[in-house]
Amino acid sequence: MPKLTLTNSSALLAECEPGKRKTDFYDDTVTGFVLECRSTGGKTYYLRYDQAGRQKQHKIGRYDDVTFAAAKKAAQRLRSEVVMGGDPGARKAEAKAVPVYSALAAQHLADAKLHQRSYDTTEGYMRLHILPKWGRVRLTEIDGRAVAHWLADKRAEGLAPATVIKIKAIFGRSFELGARWSIPGCERNPVRGIQSKPLNNARERYLTSAEATRLLAAAEKSRNPQLAAVVGLLLLTGMRVSELLSTRWEYVDVERRTLHVPTSKTGRSRHVPLAQAAVGIIERLPKAKEAVYLFASPKDPKKHLTTIKHGWQTARDIAGLPGLRIHDLRHSAASFMANSGVDLFAIGKVLGHASYQSSQRYSHLANDTLLAAVEAGAAKQAQPV
Repeated sequence: MPKLTLTNSSALLAECEPGKRKTDFYDDTVTGFVLECRSTGGKTYYLRYDQAGRQKQHKIGRYDDVTFAAAKKAAQRLRSEVVMGGDPGARKAEAKAVPVYSALAAQHLADAKLHQRSYDTTEGYMRLHILPKWGRVRLTEIDGRAVAHWLADKRAEGLAPATVIKIKAIFGRSFELGARWSIPGCERNPVRGIQSKPLNNARERYLTSAEATRLLAAAEKSRNPQLAAVVGLLLLTGMRVSELLSTRWEYVDVERRTLHVPTSKTGRSRHVPLAQAAVGIIERLPKAKEAVYLFASPKDPKKHLTTIKHGWQTARDIAGLPGLRIHDLRHSAASFMANSGVDLFAIGKVLGHASYQSSQRYSHLANDTLLAAVEAGAAKQAQPV
């Protein structure tokens, strides 16, 4: 084992001894600091040390990649760590045990597939936006500041603010799950603490009675024979379209005038009350033998209709209601109830809101009712005594 004072010059001249595969040159000033010279011509700096009776080594760097001064400084630091009872090799092994983000993402998606109704949305955002940037990065190397800049760049690319917020939420959720599963590198969530501008993307559109009548008339003329019934029930129940289209016949109780929704967006089941007009629509629906769903798929009677997109867009445009969304029918159902004097608590129960605050958006809709109240007051005031 040649021992010499390693310097920039001696390291440059050091070579593997003839006939040997490698030769180690130990520094005589820093214990364990060694330059390994191989017969292939390669050289590497190491620190070798004893730990619990076993010899270990920590790679500092290749001769061509690190200067001698930097290598010796690193050796001195690592030697001090060993003297104080530390183990650089163990620390390096722990760092290697930290997975890259793609491994965490795979576990996140596996969990989402089991528990999340919007799995396809999560998978799409992750595949298109998050994995290309962070997939190969170790979790401990994902820095909050870098994430903040990345999200800002996403906004600069022209993505909608709501889309950027969704990306941020999914990314942060990965680290929340990783911490719950004790995955190394998830002790700190780099997304937490990143400020987002308040988002006000509430787009409220409510049909008038005349508009609803036009829409229903257009739906009746649609090439989709199920469209009119779907639109009619959405306006009468305030259900979400996915809830209605997946309704089974067994969920409908005509005698009690209720429709059971076993799983809603809030994760809770509920019973939707049915107006007599809604019962009439359901009773007129064609029911094939062994039918399972109210709205069966034309391609497979054992499955339910999944979309009314094309028929909806045509009927909407014919009715002169461009831009109207299917979800606006849910808001419209609430507005018709509010303007009929129904209180917000009852509206929330019908729509299946998880909290009273969700129903507050309809508090201003009772304008017709309020106008009737002030008109009645004015009429009373004008009466002669």
